[in-house]
Amino acid sequence: MLEHVELFFKSIFIDNMVFAVFLGMCSYLAVSKKVATAVGLGAAVIFVLAVTVPMNWLLDKYLLQDGALVWLGPEYADYNLSFLSFILFIATIATMVQLVEIVVEKFSPSLYNSLGIFLPLIAVNCAILGGSLFMQAREIETLGLAFNYGVSSGIGWFLAILAIAAIREKIRYSNVPAPLRGLGITFIITGLMGIGFQSFGGMLTGGGDDVEEANEQVNQIIVPEMVTPVDEEVVVEKNKEIDEKVISYNDVNK
Repeated sequence: MLEHVELFFKSIFIDNMVFAVFLGMCSYLAVSKKVATAVGLGAAVIFVLAVTVPMNWLLDKYLLQDGALVWLGPEYADYNLSFLSFILFIATIATMVQLVEIVVEKFSPSLYNSLGIFLPLIAVNCAILGGSLFMQAREIETLGLAFNYGVSSGIGWFLAILAIAAIREKIRYSNVPAPLRGLGITFIITGLMGIGFQSFGGMLTGGGDDVEEANEQVNQIIVPEMVTPVDEEVVVEKNKEIDEKVISYNDVNK
């Protein structure tokens, strides 16, 4: 359970698709002029990532990895189809995006018209493909974690486009310098938001454990040299020797 919670918050805040790795910037910049369209596209991205990442995990686990075909028989254990990853991942994503496009057009024609070409372009949105490739690169162990990663990555992208859309609606009435109006101020705000999201970097990275481990290592080095076990008999003998030397020195000086 803790692993799921850590992956969820880390994918949203620390490894945010927009602010950490700058994926999906085309749709992020183009469809963030209004909050309503940003919410619609963000919800579509969450759905597509939630479905495609687990599906691609299954493909990677039982078809693409080195030796993944062993379930077909021992003679297939040496097969490696990882070179097909991009083709199969994009095919899965395109299928799901087509399904989303049909559903949105059927139930919300106004949202479909406002999203325009950017709804079918989710199929080539690098954030969608990046979710599956990051899942593969990080070697996520279970289907549940893959689903968690897909949903949380989508929520992170959704929060990013929702935040920038809300800000862009507000700054429309602000006195922005002419050279920075439009995409200029949007890029600046995105950079500042990215810096803000980076502040979450130590939230779930185990920084406290690293500090404790470092302190233990320092103590192992310094403490034995500074605080060594003392034998009381040795101290008494040393004191006696010092006293004898002091007495003999006084006798000689008399």
